[in-house]
Amino acid sequence: MALLDGILRLALLLATLWGALALGHRLAFPRPGRWLVVGLWLLAGGVWLWLAGQGARLGPLAAMVVQMTALLAWWRRLTPAKDLAWAEDVAHLATGDVEGHRLTLHRMRHFDWQTPNDARGGWERRVFDLRRLDSVDLFVSSWGRPGIAHVLVSFGFSGEVPGEDDFVAFSVEVRRERHERFSEIGGFFKQYELAIIAADERDAVRLRSNVRGERVTLYHVTLPPDARRDLLLALVAAANDLEREPRFYHTITANCTTLVFAMMRRIIEGLPLDHRLLLSGLLPGYIHDHGGLVSGYSLHELRRRGNITERARQAHEAQDFSRRIREGVPGWEPAERRP
Repeated sequence: MALLDGILRLALLLATLWGALALGHRLAFPRPGRWLVVGLWLLAGGVWLWLAGQGARLGPLAAMVVQMTALLAWWRRLTPAKDLAWAEDVAHLATGDVEGHRLTLHRMRHFDWQTPNDARGGWERRVFDLRRLDSVDLFVSSWGRPGIAHVLVSFGFSGEVPGEDDFVAFSVEVRRERHERFSEIGGFFKQYELAIIAADERDAVRLRSNVRGERVTLYHVTLPPDARRDLLLALVAAANDLEREPRFYHTITANCTTLVFAMMRRIIEGLPLDHRLLLSGLLPGYIHDHGGLVSGYSLHELRRRGNITERARQAHEAQDFSRRIREGVPGWEPAERRP
């Protein structure tokens, strides 16, 4: 009986807390009204917990079931938005189309960030020759939270002139409104939509290493040519799908790591699930263990040599920014460059 009572109280507590967070993050009321509803929800949950502590079972359980049924009916009606006043850096998704060997990205971001919230530049149409696609790299940007990082996937296209390679970085991000700030907790409660952004590396990488002061590590990924192409086109297709049918961002199940992994599983059969897929900062270890990084190096050595933070700061204004940050990265030395 004591165990059953404990389980009942725990269930009531979790339902109360979850409901309060859901209402606090998503109820479309002005702040005073929203906090009033949250307070009433917490008060009701507290009453059911108190009654359960006095030995009542059926009454508190039935009352919470009614509350949660009503809450979940509202929750299921919440749908992601397509047209809102989006923050400028996520105003456009990386939509594109393919004709033969020609990939056209219709809105590729090329911002020159002045501060974390202020940038010059805009969006442009860019065309890439898929026959020149010759590399995939993983950028992992961390800011001091163990296991937490942001992941970008960058595709390199060889230039007609040696040394004039072109790169496009894809980033799965929170699509915020202009007035919103990101909250990891809010990401659990349908507060944000999902975005896939295509950007120049002088935009996406410099923002993190040079402007926000994050630590950025570059890993060269050893995918065969067909898999490189399939991954790129899968990202473009996913962005096109988001343009047609928006989705909510989720801190665990729909973020920068889980979406890329889902695409990789369609390309490389048999990739197993792993806890490191939930902690994006540990993703390089997962890829290394499954043979996806440059062979002959420990993960520690790849991380040390792939730390491009200082090189990125020194190359801040350089037009060949992408080439300079790759100097010394395994897989990018002339003798080691993979086909």
